[in-house]
Amino acid sequence: MTSATLNLISSSKPISQGAEAAKSPPMLIKHRFKKKYRHESLDTTLTKARVAGEARLLLRCLKSGVNVPQILMVDASEGVLGIEWIEGQCVRKLLPGGEEPEEGREVFEEAEQSTLDASNPLRAYRITIDQLLGLIGTELAKLHKADIIHGDLTTSNMMVRHPSSFSPSKESGVPTELVLIDFGLSFVSTLVEDKAVDLYVLERAFASTHPDSEPMFASVLNAYAKVLTTKEWKAIKTRLDEVRMRGRKRSMVG
Repeated sequence: MTSATLNLISSSKPISQGAEAAKSPPMLIKHRFKKKYRHESLDTTLTKARVAGEARLLLRCLKSGVNVPQILMVDASEGVLGIEWIEGQCVRKLLPGGEEPEEGREVFEEAEQSTLDASNPLRAYRITIDQLLGLIGTELAKLHKADIIHGDLTTSNMMVRHPSSFSPSKESGVPTELVLIDFGLSFVSTLVEDKAVDLYVLERAFASTHPDSEPMFASVLNAYAKVLTTKEWKAIKTRLDEVRMRGRKRSMVG
């Protein structure tokens, strides 16, 4: 490991498995540890490819106007990716029913923890649940229009910036923005099937984490559809219905 990368990691604070927080500059460091059970040369090759791949997808998102963390450093050979620290909270903790932590999902969640109102956690972000759901749908549509498939869409992989760290545009009228995170399983695809499956994964995540999720996810899809053309949305909606049917059949068979 290079001395610069080693010094950065050694001076950082571990916040979850494979993630550390650096103070100067403030960033999240994603560190893919060496897998002892793999051949060393294979492990090095895979690690380098995955870190470089995630960095490339983040850059593609940024160029396409999708809200993701800025890339601050990449050391692919050592499995290290440094990204912007988001001052805010994950969507899971801002929607009803999402208070219980997921194992290994502590990233970013220390931020703003003390400012959350248990009865209305969105109060500190000055938005409503409907506005938040609209932000989710809009951002996912931008992601898919750029032909990027997230691969692990859950409300834990979405952050809302705290208004104190965000400068809204006059046009938006919203004092915050939604940021998509964790692109470790992402890939590029133009296939309608892949985009529909991406949405289905999020729908299942909503159902397992948040009560009364159907109307909430319907609001996400309404906002998603508004960004697409009628033709684009019709194709994805039809395929999403097919994916849902396949999912139900698998559940019945077991």
